[in-house]
Amino acid sequence: MPHYLTTIGLEIHLKLNSETKIFCRCKNEQNFETNPNTHICPVCTGQPGALPLLSQEVVEKAILFGHALNAEIQPFSTFDRKNFFYPDLPMGFQITQFYHPIIKNGTVHYRTNNYEEEKAVHIHEAHLESDTAKMIHANGKSLLDFNRAGTPLLEIVTDPDFTSAEEAVEYAKEIQRIAKRNGLGDADMEKGQMRVDVNISLRTDENAPLGTRVELKNINTFSAMKRAIEGEYHRQKELLESWNQIAQETRRRDDNNGTSFAMRSKEDVVDYRYFPEPDMPPLILQK
Repeated sequence: MPHYLTTIGLEIHLKLNSETKIFCRCKNEQNFETNPNTHICPVCTGQPGALPLLSQEVVEKAILFGHALNAEIQPFSTFDRKNFFYPDLPMGFQITQFYHPIIKNGTVHYRTNNYEEEKAVHIHEAHLESDTAKMIHANGKSLLDFNRAGTPLLEIVTDPDFTSAEEAVEYAKEIQRIAKRNGLGDADMEKGQMRVDVNISLRTDENAPLGTRVELKNINTFSAMKRAIEGEYHRQKELLESWNQIAQETRRRDDNNGTSFAMRSKEDVVDYRYFPEPDMPPLILQK
């Protein structure tokens, strides 16, 4: 049986610890002790006619994080609407930075193999966006807490530079350390302050083209990252060895059962219909 090389890219969603949410003056609460739906307003609950106002503190924290990533801070960036419909998205769209992100082309150095080996990963971009509300499923009901809606996220996107679960996990730990060291966020994964999406593909050797990419969504511990990557490697390996095709899709990991299941096909994914956010002017930074 052939040996397969693993190619991995990561998207880390880091919650910034600003005093207020990204587009309104509601408190940006980071813990589970706050009563539901207490830090809300017409903007973060998507009321008609409510207009967003960008937080200067959020921008400053993003710039600081960009410097920590040795990245290029863009003097011109814009905000866009990512349109999709789900109960936890009150506006019917997410404000993000699709076309012109605030951060590009960074490099993060981290250590593996018991800190004996240094690695570097290229940061493709990092962009600001608003988080969704939180859905709570209990007693046969689905409840919504809008305290999280509109809290600031920085999504950090790497190139596919990782070749093992250990490399990916150690990089994620370094991102957590950078966030804590610079006072940008606690990055507590178990509290949802840092979430990881993993993109994985297999190929037979370094000269072969990259294989079909599968995305695993919303992984919330380092140990779960390792299990998810190893589990997806074995799933794809079994498909390839039985001459089956790997579908380009997004999958949800069930860590309790050690399995994953398809959420949606990448070929048939809903068109997000990105377009410039009409209520937000371009963000222009001056030295």
